[in-house]
Amino acid sequence: MSDRDPFSEIERAFDMLGEQFGVDMGAIPVDVVDEGDTFVVHADLPGYDSDDIDVQLVEDRKLTISATSSQERESTDGQYIQRERRQQSLSRSVRLPEAVDEAETTASYDNGVLTVRLSKVVHSEDDDGTNIPVN
Repeated sequence: MSDRDPFSEIERAFDMLGEQFGVDMGAIPVDVVDEGDTFVVHADLPGYDSDDIDVQLVEDRKLTISATSSQERESTDGQYIQRERRQQSLSRSVRLPEAVDEAETTASYDNGVLTVRLSKVVHSEDDDGTNIPVN
């Protein structure tokens, strides 16, 4: 009989698969949906409180989501026999294909899913650019 921890073996296998396919298994999984005049980003963040989540918009096109568990999972009733749930910090940046209006951005968190709605910057149909005089 082996003394190896089967959970450690499984975790190691997932890490190897993630490296092989270029997916960071520790990253926040996201879906980005283009709804015409709005981008909607859904991010899975189970086990976090809304106060643990930070959402930032950088330069109108880069959305950064980070989460840090503020809860210390300490047992007050005894000593740990096995401890697999650990405090973890996650972060993910998503480059948006178009600029968005910072003032028209909202975020909500429900049942472990963060939803960020980002309104695209409205361009006028007549806007052919800005004329720059040449001297």
